[in-house]
Amino acid sequence: MGDSKRRKQALGEDYGKPEPLFSWLPFLTKQKSSQFVQITTVGAWVGIALIAGAWITIRFIGPAVGWWDLQD
Repeated sequence: MGDSKRRKQALGEDYGKPEPLFSWLPFLTKQKSSQFVQITTVGAWVGIALIAGAWITIRFIGPAVGWWDLQD
């Protein structure tokens, strides 16, 4: 008998339902964890873009427009 058949017999009614990653965190499934990774990755890239935009503004745009002068 294959492993999937044994597993189906062992799980019974719960066979095919999302399995939690950790037994002590039943609400955290593989799908939710991959969604969390995707959202935090997008957030990290947004943060990098904001930092780069702030640096360009402080270093180049601000002095060019006359908002402030850079010290030597």
